[in-house]
Amino acid sequence: MRRALLLIVVALAVVLPAAGAHGARGQTMTFEAPVDLGDAATRAPAMEEIGSLGVRSLRVILYWQTVAPAAEQRVKPSFDETDPASYDWSAYDAIIDGARERGWTILLTVSGPVPRWATNGARDNLTRPSPNEFRKFMQAVGRRYGAKVARWSIWNEPNQPQFLLPQYSERTHTPLSPRIYRNLFLAAQRGLRNVGLGDAPLLIGETSPRGTGKVVAPLTFLRGVACLNARYRRHGKCAALDVDGYAHHAYTRASGPFFRPEGPNDVTIGVLGRLTTALDRAGRARALPRRLPVHLTEFGIQSEPDPVSGVSFARQAEYRSLSERIAWFNPRVASFSQYLLRDDAPKDGPPAVRYSGFETGLRTHGGRAKPSLAGFRLVLTALRRGSRVSLWGLVRPASGATAVRVEYAAAGGWRTLATRTTDARGSFSATTALRAGRRYRLLWTAPDGTVFRGPSTRVYTR
Repeated sequence: MRRALLLIVVALAVVLPAAGAHGARGQTMTFEAPVDLGDAATRAPAMEEIGSLGVRSLRVILYWQTVAPAAEQRVKPSFDETDPASYDWSAYDAIIDGARERGWTILLTVSGPVPRWATNGARDNLTRPSPNEFRKFMQAVGRRYGAKVARWSIWNEPNQPQFLLPQYSERTHTPLSPRIYRNLFLAAQRGLRNVGLGDAPLLIGETSPRGTGKVVAPLTFLRGVACLNARYRRHGKCAALDVDGYAHHAYTRASGPFFRPEGPNDVTIGVLGRLTTALDRAGRARALPRRLPVHLTEFGIQSEPDPVSGVSFARQAEYRSLSERIAWFNPRVASFSQYLLRDDAPKDGPPAVRYSGFETGLRTHGGRAKPSLAGFRLVLTALRRGSRVSLWGLVRPASGATAVRVEYAAAGGWRTLATRTTDARGSFSATTALRAGRRYRLLWTAPDGTVFRGPSTRVYTR
């Protein structure tokens, strides 16, 4: 009897009752798999797998250049730019309709590159797109997909030169892309309002995480779009922007999610507070709505064989889960995302060129599952807190509270640490004593009896 009581006391000391996993209320996960979903041969199985992971939302980038007539001509052809029948939507219809048939929501990002005839000077597909032409195009997009889109966003990474030009003035090197983007955003907003979509949720931003001599840093870009100076004071005659959220791509470096960039205007996943602080300062200046939600609409961890920023498959799974933990516990983050189901195809050339795409997939380009695939379904993180370890996990496919087993690696195999019951969103939190070198994983039995095991994770110190 005494031995049994002692074991019970020890067990209670090992795992405390779960703390509430208080993420942003209703935070959602959005998935993006443009290659797999864009190919008719892989679309159905890709959607089936994405759905099996518990995802119910897709992000789709609609490139103006892709659907427009005579996109490479300098002279605009004669057609009604506001009529959906004037465009070729074949690259997008099957994806959007397939998601809707499954009851999923769509975030549609309408972006450049653009038709050459829609730019200032018609020299390329990026330089100073015409806001008036964009407004008319947005009316066509709204008429085509308005009833099927849950949330809209304008332009993918407008602070990057491969999506919008010019980024800087050649003479003074002052940022030019923020003002160009602001006018495009306002034109898009007018276009949606013109077709009865004035109340549709609309995001601004979609910024990439770090600035360079060619890329405008995200917070610099934000201030420029909102007509604020470095001290967040209004300048010019810019009216406040009416938006529903700020979209950002908080990619980090190979050093992991806790990396802190030196540039004060850069925002990676480890310094999201910089972005929410900037948004709040813009709100107080009445340039943006107060306490604007943040949508992390594109994210992933680069893995091997990328020779520049790729990490091992094991670390990719751990870093991705830790990043999601950061997002989950930030009450301003309304949505998180996973970019790619399968890695981009290798290119011809040396390794730096061959793997210059994205290796952020849950599978290799050849289709082999990485640990991140199991780790995306069963999320588990372990963070050191003094002499304790804070565990947080998420059973993504769960449709309500469910039982999940926490295991630890020991001599002879895996042993049960505790069985926890998640909240209605599938998440749980717990603590345990710190043990040197210990690794953890989750085991979950789905309602149909299928047993899933997550990858092992090490204990990290923030």
